[in-house]
Amino acid sequence: MTKTQIQVPEELFRDLRAFAKQREWSLAETFRRGAELLLQVYPQSPGPEGEAWTPPTSGQVGWKGLSAAQLREAALADADPRLP
Repeated sequence: MTKTQIQVPEELFRDLRAFAKQREWSLAETFRRGAELLLQVYPQSPGPEGEAWTPPTSGQVGWKGLSAAQLREAALADADPRLP
């Protein structure tokens, strides 16, 4: 195991200390569990460097064949009614 020092804002430290106390964990255990959770939630590699990310596309999504006026009308029809 590696020993290290970190700097944490006072408010975050206070909240983490209270969190750890409620669960009867040490602060070190709390930080380890937080780091493990980050590694589970975020991907290990964001992708090849220099390659721009683009959202996935689908040929079945979109407003094909609708004019701007028809699109506006559909959006307004779906909106909440205005109050008097």
